[in-house]
Amino acid sequence: MLRALCIVGVLSGVAVLPLMIGDYYVSLIIKIMIYSIFALSLQLLVGGAGLVSLGHAAFFGIGAYTTTLLSPESGAGSLLWLMVCAVFSAMAYALVTGALALRTKGVYFIMVTLAFSQMAYYVFHDTDVGGGSDGIYLYFRPELRLGDWLFFTIDTPHRLYLFTLACLMLTWAFLAMLMRSRFGAALTGIKVNELRMRSAGYSTFNYKLVAYAIGGALAGISGLLYASKDGFVNPELLSWEQSGLVLLMVILGGSSRLWGAVLGAAGLTLLQEAFQSQSLFGDLATHWHLTFGLSIMALVAIMPNGLIGISAQWRSRRSAMRAAAAASQG
Repeated sequence: MLRALCIVGVLSGVAVLPLMIGDYYVSLIIKIMIYSIFALSLQLLVGGAGLVSLGHAAFFGIGAYTTTLLSPESGAGSLLWLMVCAVFSAMAYALVTGALALRTKGVYFIMVTLAFSQMAYYVFHDTDVGGGSDGIYLYFRPELRLGDWLFFTIDTPHRLYLFTLACLMLTWAFLAMLMRSRFGAALTGIKVNELRMRSAGYSTFNYKLVAYAIGGALAGISGLLYASKDGFVNPELLSWEQSGLVLLMVILGGSSRLWGAVLGAAGLTLLQEAFQSQSLFGDLATHWHLTFGLSIMALVAIMPNGLIGISAQWRSRRSAMRAAAAASQG
């Protein structure tokens, strides 16, 4: 009961937070939540099934482009329809590419997923499908309307904030239930020992393909939210740098727990904002990629289990220090 009350209290505080902070911080938190959904979609593959993908940005970009291309230029598009299209377009690409990529393993799987992502990148970059390298604008944010009845719109930062928060909560709850189910247990078994799971009669390829498709669908949702937030998409959303960024979020946060993806997304986004700040780093902010890269290397070296493992790492060190002190006194 106490835990439920604490959760309700925290969520209520998060929901009213935009009323107490400026627009810049509201936009920053929305960005963190969008990347949290994106990172959670990859965490299902990395932490759940042991599939390290370097092409996950393809689904993120496809979701964003689908939202923008299917939205009318003269008014707001249907939020429900656009979400369904974003999810299914990203899932369809995940099913097609996953059916081929999952026949490989290890570094070959990483390279094949990267190749498929770059293929999608060049489709949007080198053709007029989505405005070429210049990208394309989303002029009106989607809304949920039935006839003349307007149920919900995300045309203001506060409403977009609440909608993104709801999507993040539902994504986390869905993945938490999924990993506690028999399907999640099978994925964990595949991650630990796929050969043994095959010997037990499990069709490991089908399990991995379904997980890959679910991850792509969730990345499509984050793409829709990103397009709705910025009102602009370009091919860089599908680039290998974007795939590497979300993979770093999962690694930095810790792939063993769902909360690790959220912590990693928040930590990496805040680091980017900090290193680009002229007020904090002065002229060094123009070379923020250097300081950002060095800080990531240091954090990964210091925290091998990610942000989610800091408490356990600290307790382990304290226990070791106590044991060493007791041994020296004895």
